Amino acid sequence: MSIPGNQSGAASASGDGTSVAGLPGGKALRGAAHTAAGAIRSTAGHVRDYDMKGMWADVMKLIKRNPGIALLTAAAVGFLFARRFSRD
Repeated sequence: MSIPGNQSGAASASGDGTSVAGLPGGKALRGAAHTAAGAIRSTAGHVRDYDMKGMWADVMKLIKRNPGIALLTAAAVGFLFARRFSRD
């Protein structure tokens, strides 16, 4: 669910800079918010433009190009799940 032109949260706070201008690192915060908003916009566009089969094909290509990173990511996710759902 996307409403073009409607910004909220970090995106609107970074729009004019008035809410972060007095904070130390305000420019860095504004830059980070713009970067995050751009990444979200890009991901949303990708999800809108491709079906699940296309996205799965992209993931498989990524795994085949970077098997080491894929294995490390899978191990890290498995570790985090194991820690989260352990009984201790």
